[in-house]
Amino acid sequence: MPKGRICLMLNKDAEAAARFYAGLFPDSFVETVQTAPSDYPSGKAGDVLTVEFTVLGIPCIGVNGGAHFQHGEAFSFQVITKDQQETDHYWEAIVQNGGQESVCGWCKDKWGVSWQITPQALNDAMAAGGEEAKRAFDAMLEMGKIDIAAIEAAHRGD
Repeated sequence: MPKGRICLMLNKDAEAAARFYAGLFPDSFVETVQTAPSDYPSGKAGDVLTVEFTVLGIPCIGVNGGAHFQHGEAFSFQVITKDQQETDHYWEAIVQNGGQESVCGWCKDKWGVSWQITPQALNDAMAAGGEEAKRAFDAMLEMGKIDIAAIEAAHRGD
């Protein structure tokens, strides 16, 4: 068992979120679903309390904490993609499953968790520094989902 996990507070659907992530991303799986052994103030015996899972190799625990816990962009999962097909796959899976698009490669899933779908080509362009990075950065600022061909063209100065 890892010494640390990311804790995601969710309304009443931690298990659904964990199973969605496990079905979408590599190196992801649901480990343990813990249920209430008896009735409690906001639920009943058998309700799911926590779900231990791994997403992209990152240990997590989802807690059914209620609707008063909301997610924001201060926390996000970043998914590094190898090509446009992989970028499109993750972006569309999140957005089309009740999520929403944002800008610069960001989107939110239907549970409010933020995701950065970031092609390696964007990281490479930014790492180049100087004018090449500026052109790629400026191109990215105009995008929702990242268009790798446009980033590479900007990187080259086309």
